Amino acid sequence: MESDPASSTIITSSTSVSDAQTADALLFGSPKDRLDFYRKEIQYETAILSNRTNAYLSAQSFLVIAFASSMANVNPEWGKLFTLVVPPFLTLLGLISSMHAWPGIRAAYEIIDHWHFKQSQLLHSQPAMGLAYDDSPLFSEHESSEKGYRKSLMFSMRTPWLFSVFWFLLGAFSIYAQTTDMAF
Repeated sequence: MESDPASSTIITSSTSVSDAQTADALLFGSPKDRLDFYRKEIQYETAILSNRTNAYLSAQSFLVIAFASSMANVNPEWGKLFTLVVPPFLTLLGLISSMHAWPGIRAAYEIIDHWHFKQSQLLHSQPAMGLAYDDSPLFSEHESSEKGYRKSLMFSMRTPWLFSVFWFLLGAFSIYAQTTDMAF
């Protein structure tokens, strides 16, 4: 059995490491320019995450108000049916909203994580960067560490999950309250 010569050939990149470093130097100019770029990207993505979280929380707050108002309906003619149908519908809407908010919030988090990783790699490969970058001082090791920035993003990451649990519990309560004729 003869082997195919094309299958035994290993294809490698013709670009050397020094060529890649030269291309980076042409693109950024200096490590300071690269650090500025990484920080601007982190700031931009953090603003996007903040806007997504704010929009999500605003929508959830309106749904909570609508839910509470619908549960307080005491109309003798149609209030019972209304409070049996509308609160579970609002609960479903809150759960669906949480499920749809999660991917966007998660994507922004992953992009921020990526840029922090790039920044960390730059700072570790260029130890003199911290000393030379006095215009905008570097964070302390605790703040620029992986654990530090991830803690600051946890609120945005946990919010959809917390509201999902909240809506599930409210939905179960609303159905229980209406089917057992609880009087409040």
